[in-house]
Amino acid sequence: MERHYGMDWLRIGAFGLLILYHIGMVFVPWPFHVKTAHPLAWVEIPMFATNPWRLTLLFVVSGYASRTLLAKAGSAGSFLLSRSSRLLPPLLVGMAVIVPPQTWVELTTQHGYRHGYLPFWLGDYFRFGTIDGIIMPTWNHLWFVVYLWIYSVVLACTCAALGRHSLQGWFDRAFAGWRTVVLPAIYFLLLGAVLFPQIEDTHDLFHDGVAHLRYLPAFLFGFGVARSPLVLASFARHWRVASTASVLCFATIATLLVLWPDFTFPETPVVVWTYRFARHLETWTAIAALIGIAERFWNRDGRWRATLAEATFPFYLIHQTIIVLVGGWLLPFVLGPGTEFAILLLATVAGCWALYDAGRHVGWLRPLIGLKHRPR
Repeated sequence: MERHYGMDWLRIGAFGLLILYHIGMVFVPWPFHVKTAHPLAWVEIPMFATNPWRLTLLFVVSGYASRTLLAKAGSAGSFLLSRSSRLLPPLLVGMAVIVPPQTWVELTTQHGYRHGYLPFWLGDYFRFGTIDGIIMPTWNHLWFVVYLWIYSVVLACTCAALGRHSLQGWFDRAFAGWRTVVLPAIYFLLLGAVLFPQIEDTHDLFHDGVAHLRYLPAFLFGFGVARSPLVLASFARHWRVASTASVLCFATIATLLVLWPDFTFPETPVVVWTYRFARHLETWTAIAALIGIAERFWNRDGRWRATLAEATFPFYLIHQTIIVLVGGWLLPFVLGPGTEFAILLLATVAGCWALYDAGRHVGWLRPLIGLKHRPR
């Protein structure tokens, strides 16, 4: 398969936005592993520029990349072996080494835990139980890796049973033209606004059914798009309409949050349904707009593309731990939010780059941070 540089840039941008979003989680009133001393309700407004669609987009681009990996692997079994070797070692290392500092900072800053990090890691983290309701050991933000591996297993089994191209013709006919934008948008509206409006993601693999109904179809959709020039052309044709709808949805949510900060909405049908409709319509219209833009304008190589594309997974593995550690360290200084944000951003980018730069030059470390083995 020919490489689609636009989807590479979209993947890079999606993970970059994820890092900014998790820094923002320090400042909003929503629960997080570390919180600033003075949460700001207005930060919820820019957060909702990406909140409805950021994770679904990651699964779409992951499904797209999986089609390329399957083509290179040659068979469903080889694909699954390749995916497992790239995802499972970083997941296990992440749960054992990268994630524990997040749990320790959360316990010490929000739950009165008094022990230092080393006693916590050696004595409490691997208890396979809870402290004040916090489950240990855990995967925290690495839930995405778990779900991605499970979806890869589902994909490999489906391809082994039916063939990788058996449903491609149906996919092309079902989602070409205006249906590229409209049909998935209807699905996400029905799922989030009508059928399960009160259910949020739990990141618990076995008790997260609504999330799976959102993310697995997105992953499979990305897999189908990767071999569908017809659907990609439809995205490129309708990106303006999708962009307009997405901006209007965000403007609606922003207006509601200005009128009723921190979701203190009145329980009236008009307000409740307006919020639900705007949030869940934004999910697909934003994704459709971004894929259309990537197809039409970004499908060209650049000097930093290959490096940044390789760095996204190591950045993802370590970024939240850096945010939580630095955020916890900054708490006693009671800095202004602007200064705190700048420090968090600079420290996160520097720490992520340091891990990636060290890992790519150390052979045994490469597979532990999600990089390919370097051939001898």
